Amino acid sequence: MTSSHSRRTFLTQGGALVGSSALGGSLLLAGCGGSSHAAIGVSDNERPKMPSGIQFGDITDQRAIIWSRSDRTAQMIVEYDTSERFNNASRIVGPTATDATDFTTRVDLGGLPTGQTVFVRVRYVDPNNAKIESETISGQFRTTPAADGTRAVRFHWSGDQCGQGWGINTDFGGMKIYEAMRLRDPDFFIHNGDTIYADGPILAQVTAENGQVWRNVVTEEVSKVAETLKEYRGRHSYNMLDANFRKFAAQVPQIWQWDDHEVTNNYSAAKDLSGDARYTEKSIATLTTRGRRAFLEYAPMRYYKQSEPQRIYRTISHGPLLDVFILDMRSYRGPNSANLQTGEDASSAFLGSAQVEWLIAGLKASSATWKVISADMPIGLNVGDGKNARGEDVWEAIANGNDGVPLGRELEMARLLSSIKAIPNVVWITTDVHYCAAHYYDPAQARFTNFSPFWEFVAGPMNAGAFGPGVLDKTFGPTAVFSKSPLIQNSSPFAGYQFFGEVNIDPRSKAMKVELFNLDGVSQFAQTLPAAGV
Repeated sequence: MTSSHSRRTFLTQGGALVGSSALGGSLLLAGCGGSSHAAIGVSDNERPKMPSGIQFGDITDQRAIIWSRSDRTAQMIVEYDTSERFNNASRIVGPTATDATDFTTRVDLGGLPTGQTVFVRVRYVDPNNAKIESETISGQFRTTPAADGTRAVRFHWSGDQCGQGWGINTDFGGMKIYEAMRLRDPDFFIHNGDTIYADGPILAQVTAENGQVWRNVVTEEVSKVAETLKEYRGRHSYNMLDANFRKFAAQVPQIWQWDDHEVTNNYSAAKDLSGDARYTEKSIATLTTRGRRAFLEYAPMRYYKQSEPQRIYRTISHGPLLDVFILDMRSYRGPNSANLQTGEDASSAFLGSAQVEWLIAGLKASSATWKVISADMPIGLNVGDGKNARGEDVWEAIANGNDGVPLGRELEMARLLSSIKAIPNVVWITTDVHYCAAHYYDPAQARFTNFSPFWEFVAGPMNAGAFGPGVLDKTFGPTAVFSKSPLIQNSSPFAGYQFFGEVNIDPRSKAMKVELFNLDGVSQFAQTLPAAGV
């Protein structure tokens, strides 16, 4: 470890609802490598446990989030080094895990060296007796590439996890898609949303296609729709019971965003649950507050000095080849409707004006070769949400089933696309629709033409029901260059229609290769995009 590295800076946070004003309270001790030893004669029941493993997240600008969770009140200890021998490790006495945050804690490391592997060890100690400590869980991650741009970039994305009642099936091998991704060793993974299915109970067994029986691990919190904070938290901790996920999370940094199922299906602030007998809590505002809190407690993400300390949309810079723009298509939308408004207003909002302007400004300011927009919903696919009282189709996403000029939420998208028309090398990635696809948007085929052609790649699900294919709205001229979906709707993971996407950026040619894989790591489709201006 170099001396400049040992003088690194960092922030800590003990919980998901803490804003930047509450950061701090940690201690950096350089050169304290090695694991400490637990007290002799202490029973296993007295030691803290780490039921959810460790996670790394939001790797950017020589910084990284280190996340973990205790099972009781205990202090987080983090050691890290650029050598797996920990010969010159730094040791951080981090925040104390308490029930206020479901015993989740995180440390925000700063001043990390670029282009290196960082090795990490995490444990918890009893706040009253430092000799009583948990096991130590180890992991490693790669920091952002150096400014010379000589290192290739590889990342994955997917979403839609443990949905439609298809939970963790250990007979099947658990959530195998995580192991398929880990073996391909990406720099990071983007979880596009639907990190949980709070509205989908998981039962002990479910009959799948062809009469097969799918057997789930079941906990109390996943056996009904989530309403209480405890139940929302239990949904997230359930996913972390999967051994594939824990192994993956200790190696691959993650970037989380959310969509609807972190709260309830197709929700907006106007969602009406009065007719849903599964819910005793009918207030969507109350459920949203609880769902957001649990999401932020469990997501390995950073909190910012900003007017919204719980803001989910953000930029992740990954060296000179890549900037990633993480969107929030849920928090600022108007009600789902027939989506045919002729002017932009609160009822037609989707990203919301503030987020649109943030995205435009960020894309214009970006000096990275590639600008990837990570969206939790697709642009051109018609995604329905039933019918209204007049019998009109109601729409959940941007498209409105009308192939004409932009209307409703399409107006906001039209303004965005025209504003970034001159920006090269913009690519969209998304999930949500539970199959994989590659869409090419061409103004020559569109009713609205004031934009540059672009690609949108679709992955998912990860461990959920498979559906599709969807129907494309022609307003922005999309063509499905590729899609793969099951013949039987809501096919279980048995059927194999579970997908993740991979992006590789070559440091010499600057070309981007986008590839779609199934849960066994078998390639389904690939497209190489040359970098404009190179």
